[in-house]
Amino acid sequence: LKRFANDFNSEKYQREVFSGSGPYKFEQWETGQFIILKRKNNWWADKLKDVEKNEGLVAYLDKVIYQTINDMNSAITALKGQKLDVMQGIPSKQFLEMKKNKKVTKHFNLYTPPMASYSYIGLNNRPPDNRIPFFTDKRVRKAFAHMVDVDKIINKFMYGMAERIVGPISPLIPGAYNDKIKPISYDLEKAKQLLAEAGWKDTDGDGILDKEIGGKRVPFKCEFLINAGNETRKNIALLLKEEAKKVGVEIDVRSLEWSSYLEKIKKHDFDIYYQAWVSPVPAPPDLKQIWHTSAYEGGGNYIGFGFETPESDKLIEQTRTELDDKKRNELYKKFQELLYEEMPCIFLVTGKNKIAIHKRFRGVEVSAIYPGYRLNTFWTPKELIKYKD
Repeated sequence: LKRFANDFNSEKYQREVFSGSGPYKFEQWETGQFIILKRKNNWWADKLKDVEKNEGLVAYLDKVIYQTINDMNSAITALKGQKLDVMQGIPSKQFLEMKKNKKVTKHFNLYTPPMASYSYIGLNNRPPDNRIPFFTDKRVRKAFAHMVDVDKIINKFMYGMAERIVGPISPLIPGAYNDKIKPISYDLEKAKQLLAEAGWKDTDGDGILDKEIGGKRVPFKCEFLINAGNETRKNIALLLKEEAKKVGVEIDVRSLEWSSYLEKIKKHDFDIYYQAWVSPVPAPPDLKQIWHTSAYEGGGNYIGFGFETPESDKLIEQTRTELDDKKRNELYKKFQELLYEEMPCIFLVTGKNKIAIHKRFRGVEVSAIYPGYRLNTFWTPKELIKYKD
């Protein structure tokens, strides 16, 4: 099974397209531009009686085109020009502006369903040899957590459309979220204290903390990677840069095109980066893909968490086999406590999804399940059909 999984996930299959048992089949893929799916002529569920009573089996749209637009401003411009019919993940500022724009509200319905997501600032717990090990000491990681004014992020950059979160478990999953954990405070004096305890001091008086590492005096100058085209992430990175400067840490904010950004973090070639994940709801989350040490190579454990805490892997494995809901929820809560103690990253917020859907579509339902809407239930009255082959 492991050999098959490694082979299936290898580069040779990255452009392979497999047809599943759903209503749509692959038609065309232009990298970085679009993917087109077309409804099957002989889909098996069409033969069932009363299929419309089962929303999971209906499929009204003849064709679905997913467009790739890496720049958020360009995507919003395309939406406003009705060159896009559906868009989710709209930044809060632009979404609030759209709600006030009569030209937008004339053609689009705007929705804000809750989202089972979490965002965090990742700190490299296990850097490769070409990287300075800034964050291998949890006191340094905690110091950085005290530098982040999350309330300011929520109010200034997310316009109040988010709430603080203390771990990777969504509050939307009943019983699993640990609401007993108190979010870490914004406290620059505490940050200075922790950095000093970890040996970071300004020995040469240049205003930047330094420490002897591997026989060399190293200044605390690190890099914060973000993906280009995301203004919110850019603002958060610049805010941390500003706060870190006050305690003697210099941060270089570096913006990369999405594919280059992903390549860097997958190779663990970073100091700090910004990440967000979406969890399935209401199903119990599987933590292994992102937080288990086995996910360090080829998985989502980009920060290298767990190698200094063997109990974390054990907890993750127990959550995957425990069938009793109450016992499993207790394991989730213990895991969140461990994350809080080790602070491998800085958990920020869980937010609302911001979705725009053209008004000509009927059967629209939004939910906390990603991407926030059920595309298969969409349909259009004949007189409003826009695209015809």
